[in-house]
Amino acid sequence: MQQYTVPQFIDVEAKIIGPITTRQFLIFLGAALLIFICYKVFDFGLFLVVGIFIFIVSGIFAFLKVNGRPFHYFVLNLLQTFKKPAIRVWNHRQPSFEAKENKEFKFEEVVVNKNLNKSQLAELSLIVDTKGKYKGENDIQNIKNL
Repeated sequence: MQQYTVPQFIDVEAKIIGPITTRQFLIFLGAALLIFICYKVFDFGLFLVVGIFIFIVSGIFAFLKVNGRPFHYFVLNLLQTFKKPAIRVWNHRQPSFEAKENKEFKFEEVVVNKNLNKSQLAELSLIVDTKGKYKGENDIQNIKNL
């Protein structure tokens, strides 16, 4: 039998520059671009405030993990929750548990064949245990005909 190596640590991202992963590098690259645009557009006081805010937000998105997953997954799940909250509505018109219990059931008449020997019973139980995967041998045709 041929052996295969099973990949391990598949949730660890590849490091490209020291301890920084590709995702973190791209986040900081985008933040640097935004800070540069803010430097060109705003005066120096507003630039410092906006630049520090962008740096902190990019640091949160790059390094913070919530429940072992990156922060952007947390934000996406939060937005999905606010977009489609799980609304549960109680339907008071549904019948109660007692009404369901008192409901009458119709049973079909079952014909029991008591002329089966041990081997036939063992084969039937094997068919039932395997949920029909095992089809049985020729004896099953005889059982069906009984």
